[in-house]
Amino acid sequence: MKRDSQNSENRPLWGGRFGSTPAEAFERINASIPFDVRLAPFDIEGSIAHATMLGECGIVSGEEADRLVRGLREVLREVEAGEFGWTLSDEDVHTAVERRLGEHVGAVAAKLHTGRSRNDQVALDLHLFCRDAAGRISAALVEAMDALVEVAEANRTVVLPGYTHLQRAQPLLLAHHLLAHFETLRRDLRRFEAAREAANRSPLGAAALGGTPHPVDPARTAELLGMEPLVNSLDAVSERDFALDLLYACAVLGVHLSRLGEEWVLWTSAEFGFATLADAFSSGSSIMPQKKNPDAYELFRGKAGRLTGNLTSLLVTLKGLPPGYSKDLQEDKEPVFDSVDAVLAMLAVFPEMLRSATFHPEPMREGAGGFALATELADFLAKRGVPFREAHHAVGRLVRRCEELGVELEDLLESELAGAHPELSEFPKDLLTPEGSVANKRSLGSTSPESVERQLAAARAFLDTRGG
Repeated sequence: MKRDSQNSENRPLWGGRFGSTPAEAFERINASIPFDVRLAPFDIEGSIAHATMLGECGIVSGEEADRLVRGLREVLREVEAGEFGWTLSDEDVHTAVERRLGEHVGAVAAKLHTGRSRNDQVALDLHLFCRDAAGRISAALVEAMDALVEVAEANRTVVLPGYTHLQRAQPLLLAHHLLAHFETLRRDLRRFEAAREAANRSPLGAAALGGTPHPVDPARTAELLGMEPLVNSLDAVSERDFALDLLYACAVLGVHLSRLGEEWVLWTSAEFGFATLADAFSSGSSIMPQKKNPDAYELFRGKAGRLTGNLTSLLVTLKGLPPGYSKDLQEDKEPVFDSVDAVLAMLAVFPEMLRSATFHPEPMREGAGGFALATELADFLAKRGVPFREAHHAVGRLVRRCEELGVELEDLLESELAGAHPELSEFPKDLLTPEGSVANKRSLGSTSPESVERQLAAARAFLDTRGG
């Protein structure tokens, strides 16, 4: 069904070329206003800079520029107050803002689009959104990193088993384990800072794709926005690398939070019993009264799939597009919005969920003993000049003997140790404890108390530079 072709009020901005208004079905698939309306604050920010530049360059009069800016600020007030309305016939956020601006300032609103296309305008809006989102995520990451350091500092002496292949491997300090996640998030922080830098370039001045004959000053507009100006107009309206950078950073962070979430699902199970979540960060079962489920951490795992999918979605959208704007680029926003929302939701819950959890040192220490100490025997032999492969085999035979006897390494007599290898007759038994094992580590970045203290100090110093 087509709209009344004589009703100019229902026509889109580009409607002069067409003899009738869009069919309703086409209008529904073509319109981006249902989701890109959240770009309104950024669209207005860009328009204020553009209007200011138009006035400074004499493209519109100073009085007209002032009216445009005042009107845009009033529309921004409405947006921030939740009073901004739109309809599907607005098509996109740019049209909705310009329509509402016209209702405030009259015909001069039509001059706002001088020297600008929706192509460079929509690109700018997404640049500004991604710059803002990367900054917000970076701040939330710093808070999550601060929580990791705080909990690590409070649990300096707690020992737990480290795992490889999900099998007990060697004892670690819990603080060392938590600081491993700190280092992971520190790399994520660098990725978001790089994504913010990539987004910090204004495409205004590119117009549709080849520039504009109007004497605009893109460098001035960029300066007003705190951005760098465009270099090539065709590239400026076409590229979405900055959005890919943000989506990649979100996807990698999602994977890291998923791994952390899996760990907490295990730790809070009865089989591990290493930790308990606070009631405020747990959920129950609709049928089993005893259940206390780590739903938030399970959602960390689940959202990683969406974040990876959003990155893939935009990559596939872009892969076949020639330079210049194509309507396919309308599909760049929803993956970005969804990923940003998901990441911010996870980072909002994580710090206090971690701080309020209760650790159980006894089962942790128990898991860090036993055969998890076997490497200490092998390393002792190697330090006494025994080739490591020979030492490895000797201790392996000793572990097998313990399994046959149903005892732990700590329970063996000195004669049994010496029977596995003569050098073990002088093995210091204090190394066959979780605390002795971690204290015996000497290498850079190790789990020894001294090393962990240095790592904590460095982490705290890093956070101090970020205001954490």
